[in-house]
Amino acid sequence: MKHATLRARLFFSYGVVALAGAATVLTLTRVLVPRLFDDRMQGMGRTGGMGGGQMAASQHDAVVSALDTALLIGLTISLVVAAAAAMLMARRVLRPIDDLRAATGRLAAGRYDQPVAAPSEPELAALAHDVNRLATALAQTEQRRAALIGDIAHEMRTPLTTITGFVDGFGDGLFDKDEMIAAVSAETGRLRGLAADLASVSSVEEGQLTLEPADNDLSEMLRTVGDRLRPQFDAKPVTLVVDAASPVDVVADRERLAQALANVLGNALAYTPPGGTVRVSVQADSKIARVEVSDSGRGIAPENLEHVFERFFRADPRGHAAGTGIGLTIARSIARAHGGDLTAASEGLGRGATFRITLPRRISPPSGR
Repeated sequence: MKHATLRARLFFSYGVVALAGAATVLTLTRVLVPRLFDDRMQGMGRTGGMGGGQMAASQHDAVVSALDTALLIGLTISLVVAAAAAMLMARRVLRPIDDLRAATGRLAAGRYDQPVAAPSEPELAALAHDVNRLATALAQTEQRRAALIGDIAHEMRTPLTTITGFVDGFGDGLFDKDEMIAAVSAETGRLRGLAADLASVSSVEEGQLTLEPADNDLSEMLRTVGDRLRPQFDAKPVTLVVDAASPVDVVADRERLAQALANVLGNALAYTPPGGTVRVSVQADSKIARVEVSDSGRGIAPENLEHVFERFFRADPRGHAAGTGIGLTIARSIARAHGGDLTAASEGLGRGATFRITLPRRISPPSGR
């Protein structure tokens, strides 16, 4: 029975139970009934004369023969009933399992729009609910993946078009060498940033995000990131206010942490309309450092406060202003790799949002080292 199907095992188990019950009844009846009969007849023989013994022996044989026949018939009927019950129960139990198997086959084929009906059995109903929830999650991930491909194509098309235009214009004498080099360099930087974001997501999902911690001034790092992004804020225009005057020493991977800060600031810029404000501040105590990025943008619906950190998620899937939907995923992963976290808060749509990065002042060594 090692490689038998579940249907065969159910059938076999019902058969074993029926056979064991029938064997028990047969044994007890076959042993006890003749003894009880003989005891009764011996009592009658002592009062019934010499002919009572012969009559008792004849009656004993008749009773045993009838009993054997009845038990054989009963055993046959019990096995037939057990077989029929096993078939019915196996069909009832295995039908929803077959439905679940078919559903997983559809999921493997990329069809997520056919939910599984919930069986009457609570355990199987819970399993069907889990399969349907998995199908919903896979469908949403597939939609985001498709949107990501479109976004990446859009993000790549613009710098590639710009590079092609400046190279062609340089060949036609429309631009001088310095203008072409400056434009190509800027657009190449955008492509490198996109490639770096995609590589970071891959590292996060494969569990290969490594850190090179060192002593850093978090305030100085934030001012540097703000200065690097300020031209983008001025171009929109959105006011960027950086309140990071006092030194805050942390042990962190400077490059990774700067990437996380830039991603959060870039997200705030993307969701803040022209004329708005993004404020950045740093606070610290003896153990924890905190960076808060608050904007006057469109805000976040309560149900999306955690979803904004999911890969490929964009609060406004119709627009490209929100980017590819991986920046906050990377930023949270970097914060957590440092032993901290990245959280979001908002009073609702149209009321802005605040992102808080918390970091330990020093990274605790892994246990066992």
